[in-house]
Amino acid sequence: MEPGRQTLDPAGAGALLITGTAAGIGAGALIGWAAGSVTYGLLGGAVVGVPLGIVGVYRRYRGAF
Repeated sequence: MEPGRQTLDPAGAGALLITGTAAGIGAGALIGWAAGSVTYGLLGGAVVGVPLGIVGVYRRYRGAF
């Protein structure tokens, strides 16, 4: 018997996307704070965090695509 195809859970995908983005922004803020500019750290964290969240959603739900 063949295993069932994984379905996409929109709420789970959204939560994973928000978590990845928030983790990137948080890490960027800490790095920016240590470097002396929290604003640039937040911006850099957002630039890194959004693709991080997208990759996380893709890796979790790759069977659904």
